[in-house]
Amino acid sequence: MTLEKTNAWKESAATGAALALLAALGFSLKAIFVKLSYPYGVDAITLLALRMGFSLPFFLWVGLREQRAGDRLARGDWGRLFLLGCFGYYGASILDFWGLEYISAGLERLILFTYPTLTILIGVLFQGKPFSRREGLALVLCYSGIGFAFIHDLGLSDARDVWIGGALVFASSISYAIYLSGSAPMIARIGAMRFAALTSLMSSAVTLLHFLGTHSFTAFVQPLQVYGWGLAMAIFATVVPVFAQSAAIRRLGAGRSSLITMVGPLLTIGFGWWLLNEQISLAQIVGAALVVLGILIVSRK
Repeated sequence: MTLEKTNAWKESAATGAALALLAALGFSLKAIFVKLSYPYGVDAITLLALRMGFSLPFFLWVGLREQRAGDRLARGDWGRLFLLGCFGYYGASILDFWGLEYISAGLERLILFTYPTLTILIGVLFQGKPFSRREGLALVLCYSGIGFAFIHDLGLSDARDVWIGGALVFASSISYAIYLSGSAPMIARIGAMRFAALTSLMSSAVTLLHFLGTHSFTAFVQPLQVYGWGLAMAIFATVVPVFAQSAAIRRLGAGRSSLITMVGPLLTIGFGWWLLNEQISLAQIVGAALVVLGILIVSRK
């Protein structure tokens, strides 16, 4: 490899690492924005509709641009994109928003971060993929870590709320794992940016239909602060990290990108302490360390 190619590769890798960190930062802020919005009386589906509504113009612009540049999609492709959109940024998001009504932002991020292990289990159970000892160790570490985080939240909140919120966020993680398991063939065919934009458009449409079917338009009349947090969530915790993650994967690959985004749970715990006055305990720190270690093991080649 020539010196020029080596330098170009290093620059690309450095850019990819910066983009992966940016994605981790954005995704870690989502729970913070949700928690900051709830005191103003907004409900989960209205807040999600605001998030997706504010995001819609960005995804529409990218989707139209990528659609013109790419191959024509068959009817079956649109059906798969619709289903994946339902599981991904709609299903996973609404379950997550409901769960955040009950549990802390730190516990939410740790539970959500189990999606790589759930993706592996889906592959083993439904796609005939092998299951290694390393993956088994990762599962034990991740769910032991969540156990420690549960101990932390059980000591601060009503046990029923922690179990309900934890179950909803875990269902969100399952939904996102289904989305990831089905996305790989589509991404290989149509590209990461086009796939992200089109599935986001599908999920935006389903979210807005859900809102219109359960609420009146007057529900969009919210305090100014809710619009501010919704717009911040749309830009900094949705649009920017979605496309930053796609760009990072293109430069580094999925494996190396996922290793960098492991700082996400730690960032959320830190932001929760700083902005939401959530307490940090030894049990939570141990739990976060075990979850990150488990994902590290399962992500390495």
